[in-house]
Amino acid sequence: MTKPTASPPSPLLRAADQAALPETSFSHPLNPHSQLHLRSLADGVGLQRLGLNLIRVPPGKESFVYHAHHCEEEFIYILSGRGIADIDGVHHEVGPGDFMGFPTPSVGHHLRNPYSEELVYLSGGERREMEIADFPRHGKRLVRVGMTAAIHSLADVELFPGLKALHVAGSRSHEPG
Repeated sequence: MTKPTASPPSPLLRAADQAALPETSFSHPLNPHSQLHLRSLADGVGLQRLGLNLIRVPPGKESFVYHAHHCEEEFIYILSGRGIADIDGVHHEVGPGDFMGFPTPSVGHHLRNPYSEELVYLSGGERREMEIADFPRHGKRLVRVGMTAAIHSLADVELFPGLKALHVAGSRSHEPG
């Protein structure tokens, strides 16, 4: 017996239909001021390798936590409201039409909304199988493989002994004989 297959989502997601997308609320565990609400536009049209979210940050709240990516590039495009973007330790007021892009390895970045109106922006980037992100102000590193993520203290990192020797030995195996 053949199992019925679900039809793929439409590649067109009308503005009027975006409100019907499930909204996820999130607070970053390392930031007590973090509160955001997001709708995945990418999921709404079936994108798998690219993430794109419509994000709302209430007045007086922050997005995530100051972080830097090792594997996945990210961008932010402000639609409405104002915010303060902390990019590599420098604070910038941002507003509608402002764009931020973070190629990897990225500089640290964070977005907060100290104003009285909601901050709304698009945030997007790659959806790789693995990501490593640092939280430099907390001395922590996130390692995500698939949908499993763990946060490690950088103070407790145990370096893998002999990695350089393995790398050198591995490069020698590619030398012409």
